[in-house]
Amino acid sequence: MDKLSDQHYINQIIQGNTNVFGVLVDRYKEMIFTLALKMIKNREEAEEISQDTFIKIYNSLNKFKGDSKFSTWIYKIAYNTCLDRLKKNKTEENTISIDEFSDHLVKTLDNALSALEDKERKQTIQNCLNLLSREESFLLTLYYFDDQNLDEIAEIMDINSNNAKVKLFRSRKKLAVILKKQLEPEILDYYERER
Repeated sequence: MDKLSDQHYINQIIQGNTNVFGVLVDRYKEMIFTLALKMIKNREEAEEISQDTFIKIYNSLNKFKGDSKFSTWIYKIAYNTCLDRLKKNKTEENTISIDEFSDHLVKTLDNALSALEDKERKQTIQNCLNLLSREESFLLTLYYFDDQNLDEIAEIMDINSNNAKVKLFRSRKKLAVILKKQLEPEILDYYERER
């Protein structure tokens, strides 16, 4: 993979070498598509949103000042593009009750998940993320799969860091309930005995 920085390509594009925009698209297309799919939950629309996002990125590239990471800036554009599409479609979201949740359950689930193979764990989490609301799925994807910190998530979602922290906590609680139902009971039993 090319090791030149994003800023190198941004500068080239702004100076008129538009052909190198493809490098940025290649770097971020999977990320954008995954996030769009998490929010929209429709493959065709996620592909359209990905294309719309890259058009917006290209048209706004001269506005990127480098105050945040380029990936954070792109996430924000993708997030807002998804929100615009959702408002346009006015679709319903899945929700789940968190009444069954306890702090001990999250710790138990974290331990149980660490025992699964990494690939299996990621697939299990991905399947469970699909059962959450769009915003919750998006938030957890940013945090766990794309390694965005709370400040970056707050910037992407246009909320303050404390609000991002609360939303992340609530989303984790809901994910814990779903994971509890999905994981085999013997895995949970084993770790509950270990505590």
